[in-house]
Amino acid sequence: MKISNLPSLVLLVFLGLVATSCSTSTSGIPAAIGSAGKITIIMPSGLKAGPAGKLLDSLLRREASVLPREEYVYDLRYVNPETTTRSHKNLRNIIFAFTFDDQSPEAGKVKSMIESKSLEMLQANPDGYVHTQSDVFARGQEVMFLFGPNAETLEQNLRANGKRISDYFNEKEKQRLRTGILKSNANQALTEQIEKKFGFNIRIPFGYQLADQQKDFVWLRQINPADDKDIWIARKKFTSMEDFSKDQLIRFRNDVCGKYLFEDPEKPDTYLVTETRVSSKPVTIKTINFNGFYAVEMRGLWRTNIPSMGGPFLGYALVDEAAGWFYYIEGFVFSPSKPQREIIREMEVILNTFKFSASKESKIDTLKNSL
Repeated sequence: MKISNLPSLVLLVFLGLVATSCSTSTSGIPAAIGSAGKITIIMPSGLKAGPAGKLLDSLLRREASVLPREEYVYDLRYVNPETTTRSHKNLRNIIFAFTFDDQSPEAGKVKSMIESKSLEMLQANPDGYVHTQSDVFARGQEVMFLFGPNAETLEQNLRANGKRISDYFNEKEKQRLRTGILKSNANQALTEQIEKKFGFNIRIPFGYQLADQQKDFVWLRQINPADDKDIWIARKKFTSMEDFSKDQLIRFRNDVCGKYLFEDPEKPDTYLVTETRVSSKPVTIKTINFNGFYAVEMRGLWRTNIPSMGGPFLGYALVDEAAGWFYYIEGFVFSPSKPQREIIREMEVILNTFKFSASKESKIDTLKNSL
């Protein structure tokens, strides 16, 4: 179901978040360093120890959604402003936090990192609390300045808009992944083979192989020394909106997994199922705008029916109404004893390259108002 009158979710976050945003020339500056999902926070020690600093920490250090082991949304590193070095300033994601009433040398050091004209503009904006900028000290870098007239006001803004701050860096990490995937040497022959048979397109990164292909199912797999990354797409005839319900999605997923996804193809008695027995890690669903189409996102854990393997999965359900197909596309991971947050983020980006070969328009207008 096509949704043509809904703005991009990324745009909503961006416009609601950014006070001012600009990009600088990248000529003559080094490439950013550091791993994905890591944020360096440079802020005065007094602000860090106060309510605003503790709130910021809790917003960014909350547990990531539905992973087998506890992983935070971001890995955080704090650096005192007076000990900031050139290497710190070249890191991938940085947050500078300060208040205008703080006259300490630490706060002064943070303020000195902003052009005086920009600092005056920020101070003159009573409703502002954040300034973002790309490529400040390094190419491919994202910098966020969090500020306020005092710590109390900064805390209030963080409390009211904290999720947007967290989402901002998440979107930037996904943009980096998306750029890399689109620039990579995708498996064009496999992409064309799948599009010809099924009538949809998905960007298949280098290294993925076709594991199985049926009339209603395709499975792509990349096996590495540290992980097993899997993407599969299944479809059935669309019957009603009930197909999008949590129970029906789990039932459809289990049906497909039981039929096609085996721990060992030579042992069809060992297949994948949706893990629903762990009360602390329930399957979650939410409605989303998937590239202009009404969709439901589902996250959860999978396991083998004879418990020996397991991991996280991320899936999307949507409809090609013109052809009458209900699609479920999923990425799941097996990476025992390894962090899996970044792999799931990568899966999310790959899955979001999925699109039908021809543009489809929704004939069910009520769906446009259901998000």
